[in-house]
Amino acid sequence: MELLTPWRSAARTDTGKVRSRNEDAFLALPERGLWVVADGMGGHQNGALASRMIVERLSELPGGSDLDRRVKELRQALHDLNRRLSRDLTLDADKPDPVMGSTVVALLVEEDRAVCIWAGDSRCYLWRSGNLYQMSRDHSLLQELLEDQQMSVEQASAHPSANALTRAVGASEKLMLDVVEFTVYPGDTLLLCSDGLYQSLSSTTLNSAMGLPSTSLVLERLFEHALDGPARDNISAVVIRR
Repeated sequence: MELLTPWRSAARTDTGKVRSRNEDAFLALPERGLWVVADGMGGHQNGALASRMIVERLSELPGGSDLDRRVKELRQALHDLNRRLSRDLTLDADKPDPVMGSTVVALLVEEDRAVCIWAGDSRCYLWRSGNLYQMSRDHSLLQELLEDQQMSVEQASAHPSANALTRAVGASEKLMLDVVEFTVYPGDTLLLCSDGLYQSLSSTTLNSAMGLPSTSLVLERLFEHALDGPARDNISAVVIRR
């Protein structure tokens, strides 16, 4: 029997115009109040494998109404995967391209409570009453340069390693996850996406798309705009509305 849920969602991924393969993966389980976007990194299919491992493992998590328990189980699953991926990285250290990891941004909801958990630069946005809020903070060198070095966006973007991630599942032996909890109200729209999407769009474009009347229309508009541009990276998004 399918449970009735007040949540509606739409999800999509696209290779983009430049990359030969798609290393992104997503999960959309509105009946369980769980959504995920993962953006893999590493050549020779390693990135695609890492992101797929994340969504497959998180899809196996039990549902239920105890949000705190579910958050704990999701975090534990990511720590377990990190150990596995970083161990494989150590074992393959003599190979020419040992990187095997992935960003992750996950959203869990129960009634009016929402919890976002992430590592890396895939993002969670909240759109409410015409205003767009970025709920996650990028784990990237660019973000650190902006915050710690007080650089301008132009200065930080010019840094040769600006796009380097400071956290990701599989990137190091110890995984640090950030968690933010917030209240959701009817009409709120949430977006989980890889950097390939938000780097293609202005905040104005993002904001106007998020106000469209259905999750499928929001998704369609976001991809339309992203694919109108150079689309140098894989593009993935999950749109969620209460």
